[in-house]
Amino acid sequence: MKIRNIELRAEGINKYPAKQHARAVASKLSDPDGLIYLLGQYAFTIEDSDQAKTWRQRRYFYYCSGVDVPNCCLTYDISTDELSLYIPEIKPERVLWEGRGPTIEEAENRYDVDSVYLNGQLFDHLDQWKKGNPKSTFYILHKDHRPVGESFQKVDCEKLKHAIDCCRVVKDTYEIECIRQANEISAVAHQAVLRNVSRFRSEAQIQGIFEDACISKGAKQSYPVIAASGENAGTLHYAKNNEPLKGRQFVCLDAGAEFQCYTSDVTRTFPISGSWPSHEAKNIYSIVQMMQDHCIDGLRPGVKMYDLHTLAHKIAVAGLMALGILHNGTEAEIYEAGTSRGFYPHGLGHHLGLETHDVLDIPIMHYSMDDSSALLAPCRDDQPPLEEGMVITVEPGIYFSRYELNRAYLSSPIHSKYINRKVLEDYWAVGGVRIEDDLLITADGYENLTKTPKGEAALNIIREGFRSNHRLEESFECILT
Repeated sequence: MKIRNIELRAEGINKYPAKQHARAVASKLSDPDGLIYLLGQYAFTIEDSDQAKTWRQRRYFYYCSGVDVPNCCLTYDISTDELSLYIPEIKPERVLWEGRGPTIEEAENRYDVDSVYLNGQLFDHLDQWKKGNPKSTFYILHKDHRPVGESFQKVDCEKLKHAIDCCRVVKDTYEIECIRQANEISAVAHQAVLRNVSRFRSEAQIQGIFEDACISKGAKQSYPVIAASGENAGTLHYAKNNEPLKGRQFVCLDAGAEFQCYTSDVTRTFPISGSWPSHEAKNIYSIVQMMQDHCIDGLRPGVKMYDLHTLAHKIAVAGLMALGILHNGTEAEIYEAGTSRGFYPHGLGHHLGLETHDVLDIPIMHYSMDDSSALLAPCRDDQPPLEEGMVITVEPGIYFSRYELNRAYLSSPIHSKYINRKVLEDYWAVGGVRIEDDLLITADGYENLTKTPKGEAALNIIREGFRSNHRLEESFECILT
């Protein structure tokens, strides 16, 4: 798969559309003459060490700058429509050790800003702005982002975050292309896993080859790789990735590439052998695929994720009843009781962008585990409907977590009567199945940005990889003999 170069298709420039974003944010503030100040992420060392921490740019700063360099900040003067970037001064004594950042001229050519200055000039410029705008508002994200030693008559540390969140929900052409590129790299990395999984002995090897494929294409990880085999897949954010694959039926690989700070979020579940390891495994996979297919088909502007999440639960209930895992009630009774939450405990999806779980003033996900209604709906029912330009995930799943089912469901008089313990015993080894794609909401429906194979297409790649690896091993044996 060829990875394409990203080109901006707005305002006629081949740069990240920082000025366009700053203007959009200012329009949400409804203030004709305020000053927006955004602080980038500074580089730090680990506590009690001279080793640098892994650095990650602040996403709110990046949205209005496109700058992925440490120790920067920006201002946007709403009345003059001037976006100014402040960069660190180059220290010659550190260049030998750390390299250097951009010069002013390089930054002016690289970024979609009006002016570039050194950080040391910031305070003089802020003083000049205060004198000329004594009654105007200084907008910052958080109280501790106020420049040290500076005082302003009017400071607002609440409206800016909300304004940027509202803008980030709907993606422009440039952002969509970045997410598309991240998905293309993810597809390359997932296929590398599929082609080689038959010769792997541990979860760590799956993580290793996925990360290798991403890095070789110039991408980072959107989030830590989840390479959960067997019953480990019953842990939603499994992170150890250190167990052997022998004797495991499925691998649930939740992993996505990050390209130019924009994320992808892709999950595939597949058998290690390239063939369905059991009737139980194939049946659960089929139910989850049905859940995803029906929910994706329902995507369009005006639809609420809450309604699709409800649909996914009802399909799960019907499927688990058909297998005999759920019984002793009607589909409606079991759904209303919330018993399906024991097997499908998370929301259907989330927004995607500069964060894997991207921003929205009212989140799609419910999060509250204290609210009894969360048993039925980890999605918010008051969440706004989908709009053209949103990018979301659709990621249903069915899991067999011994701990959670024993803790909250098999011990509950409400839920235990609906769960067939005898049949359930045959499904523990399945662990869990999740299938996740990234979808762009279009004017008349959706576009699936995820090109990673799944189902039979994935199995075919595993089988071909097995044959290729086997032929390679035979060649090595011939050479050695």
